[in-house]
Amino acid sequence: MVPQPLLTIRSLRARAVNVPLRRHLQTAGGAVATAPLVLIDLHTDEGITGCSYLFCYTTIALTPLVELLNGLNETLIGLKATPVVLERHLNSRFRLLGMQGLVAMAVAGIEMATWDALGKAAGLPLVRLMGGEARPIPAYNSCGLGLSGRERVAAEARGLTEGGFRALKVRLGYPDLEMDVAVVRAIRNAVGEGIQLMADYNQSLNVPEAIRRIKRLDHEALVWVEEPVLSEDFEGHATVRREVRTPIQCGENWWGAREMGKALHAGACDFVMADAMKIGGVTRWMRASAIANLHGAPMSSHLFPEISAHLLAVTPTSHWLEWVDFAAPVLCDPLEAEAGHVTAPDRPGVGIEWNEDAVARYLFV
Repeated sequence: MVPQPLLTIRSLRARAVNVPLRRHLQTAGGAVATAPLVLIDLHTDEGITGCSYLFCYTTIALTPLVELLNGLNETLIGLKATPVVLERHLNSRFRLLGMQGLVAMAVAGIEMATWDALGKAAGLPLVRLMGGEARPIPAYNSCGLGLSGRERVAAEARGLTEGGFRALKVRLGYPDLEMDVAVVRAIRNAVGEGIQLMADYNQSLNVPEAIRRIKRLDHEALVWVEEPVLSEDFEGHATVRREVRTPIQCGENWWGAREMGKALHAGACDFVMADAMKIGGVTRWMRASAIANLHGAPMSSHLFPEISAHLLAVTPTSHWLEWVDFAAPVLCDPLEAEAGHVTAPDRPGVGIEWNEDAVARYLFV
């Protein structure tokens, strides 16, 4: 890895925005019509500002998360912007409360902003600061295909292949199995057999029902079935995995690398999917990627394509990048996919900068 510049934290600012999605998404876990984001600016004495954002899933979490982050401002002032040192400091501060939920999200946001600042100070993209180089990462389009019925998902699927995407993800969990199968086949008919298709149940099934449904879907050539049962039910996932042929994908809801290790030890999944925020930021992503490599588990990303393009480029078992454009409306230079691949931009740090006019428009107060 490239030596890190030494920066000192001057202040932290967090702001909440609620950005409308181009395509509303109905999942088994609920409807998603907007992207509730917390934008983080980590200012340093050296004049470098590190940026990151967090995805809150619901607007209910926006104000508490902003207050938590801004409440940490005083304790961060004067600290060196060094990821491992900051991690120790924040772990110590929150040891009794626990490192999950909003606390873990806040800490990850600070950590990612720190890495962005270090990259900017070094004049290097994050991927190069980490000792790698940017390369095209295969991406699947995840900006739609919710629980909206055969006709709508078929029409939507055709639009989602524009721009060269050769892989899509559909949300399943309809009231009956026959509708799940019908939706998958409708997408196949709409886009052709050359498009790879992933499916996500968003934790909506119990173990026997998951086995019943996926056995039927085994004939549909899906790349994977994601989180058929509760994310923390490693034994349940392992039982499902033993009974079906389609690979099982898990991980977007794991809080930290240790949960990945426990899931793989339990045989819960064939593939792993880390969320840059929930896994704990850049440093903990790399710990998780080492665990995935140890188990030979292909590793994909969940959301956060801007930073994931850097992280997957240095991940030994790099698999798929999940393409979403949730943050694009508040970015000056949004990341773009080309021919179904995403490459980390050749800009210092992560490569994100706020479009302040858009931020003002979508500010959540």
